[in-house]
Amino acid sequence: MKFENMDDMFSLPPAKKNSQMIKSYKQQPQLAHVYDTIVIGSGMGGLSTAAILSKQGHKVLVLERHYTAGGFTHVFNRKGYEWDVGIHYIGEVQRKNSMMRKLFDYITNGELKWADMGEVYDRIVIGEKHFDFVKGVKNFKKQMISYFPEEEHAINTYVDLVFKTVKASRNYFISKAIPPFLNTLIGRFLKTPFYKMADQTTDEVLRSLTTNETLIKVLCGQYGDYGLPPKQSSFYMHATVVRHYFDGGSFPVGGSSQIVKKVAPIIAASGGTILINAEVAEVLIENNRANGVRMTDGKIIKAKNIVSNAGIMTTYTKLLPSESVKKHQLKEQLQKVNPSVAHASLYIGLEGSPEELQLPKTNYWVYPPEGDHDTCVERYLKDLTQPFPVVYISFPSAKDPDWSNRYPGKSTIDIITLIPYEIFEKWSDTPWKKRGKEYEAIKEELARRLLKELYKQLPQVKGKVNCYELSTPLSTKHFVNYKKGEIYGLDHSPSRFRQAFLIPRTPIKNFYLTGQDIVTAGIGGALFSGVLTTMAITGKNVLKKV
Repeated sequence: MKFENMDDMFSLPPAKKNSQMIKSYKQQPQLAHVYDTIVIGSGMGGLSTAAILSKQGHKVLVLERHYTAGGFTHVFNRKGYEWDVGIHYIGEVQRKNSMMRKLFDYITNGELKWADMGEVYDRIVIGEKHFDFVKGVKNFKKQMISYFPEEEHAINTYVDLVFKTVKASRNYFISKAIPPFLNTLIGRFLKTPFYKMADQTTDEVLRSLTTNETLIKVLCGQYGDYGLPPKQSSFYMHATVVRHYFDGGSFPVGGSSQIVKKVAPIIAASGGTILINAEVAEVLIENNRANGVRMTDGKIIKAKNIVSNAGIMTTYTKLLPSESVKKHQLKEQLQKVNPSVAHASLYIGLEGSPEELQLPKTNYWVYPPEGDHDTCVERYLKDLTQPFPVVYISFPSAKDPDWSNRYPGKSTIDIITLIPYEIFEKWSDTPWKKRGKEYEAIKEELARRLLKELYKQLPQVKGKVNCYELSTPLSTKHFVNYKKGEIYGLDHSPSRFRQAFLIPRTPIKNFYLTGQDIVTAGIGGALFSGVLTTMAITGKNVLKKV
């Protein structure tokens, strides 16, 4: 399905505009005057919400401010290569009976296909040693015990705690979607078991099980998936990521752009559509009820419900009228949460197929040999010339079985590391791709350092790199509209999960939130947010239909 272009739809003279709508109607729905629901933002949360609502009979309009839809699920092309921006691997989709797989099947009518990454999904590299995370709970425990035989009890107890914590979260998240009066009656009962684990940091829980520093460092080797090191992160966030990958990792066949391609027809089937180059200036509110949006070009589109997938900080500081923000003290809510970490991504294009270059499907998490994770982060933030606290290396071309059909004789690699937004803040008002020589010099230095880390792990690719491009937090800010280029919306500290306002409903009638801010970081959290937001809007138990 081709996406409508807001510039095209609204820049034509009246006669030509009508002709354009009639002409495009045969291919997809024309732009209506009123929708059941408008969703602001086409990231995973927005797509999920729009698709599930569409299956409930809603005519949904998804508005995307950029030239491509998908948010962190979109891809970009340079010099004959393609890179996935945000999806590097997804868990729980190889099992057809898992909730994650059922949700993806539901919003795509089963059209989205998945490729298994194999036995080893993550490799934790600490100095000269490496520790493999293998799929299957029994296999995972056996592998960990082989590395740390004296810690068998601690490892078994740890895995049990992961399952217990994730199980306790189910009622907590359901409580976010039920009506307020019901939440008052039973909300505490639903949430209390969850808080027992979520209120503790990852470090606190692990140190209650073992004093082995290396084991703790290894078990926290995926902390980059949610951005906070062990002494700062909620153990629930750690547990849900670990559990998510126990059955292995998978990659969408054809690349992550397949997600929006498979979701778009579901939205179209109920008369909805996705508009690109369509930036919302303000949500229209009358008598404390949302009833439409005003676009940046002044056009007004009406709807019964408005849903923001732009992130709570952007929503409350940029999209809502100031009088509504003041009336409901929404800025005071934002003082209780913090943005997640910013990052830099190096996108590399290589000559040679994944097979020729012997690229693995396994992700590499590379850490300095000295210090725990928090110490490494602190050291780096004080002096950026110190070793990167984490370097994540992904091989999307090796994970995608369709890659060589599209790009024969070529390969790609993604490398991600943490980087403070403040390093690039002085260029925040400069245009994308035109930020000047000093900015480009900093990018080049970072890129070369990351390439050096790559060559340590895969020396065979040295000399095979054809091109590379580094994105900074300003790139994320530009494309995702997050204030400080944060990768995961809000950070996942224990206090974050205590914030009662991180729910689909807002104090404004018919105005809702969706996306990772109301659930958790990543594609899985954003996907599930669509369920919660749809339940809040319709009052129906969508999970039964799934």
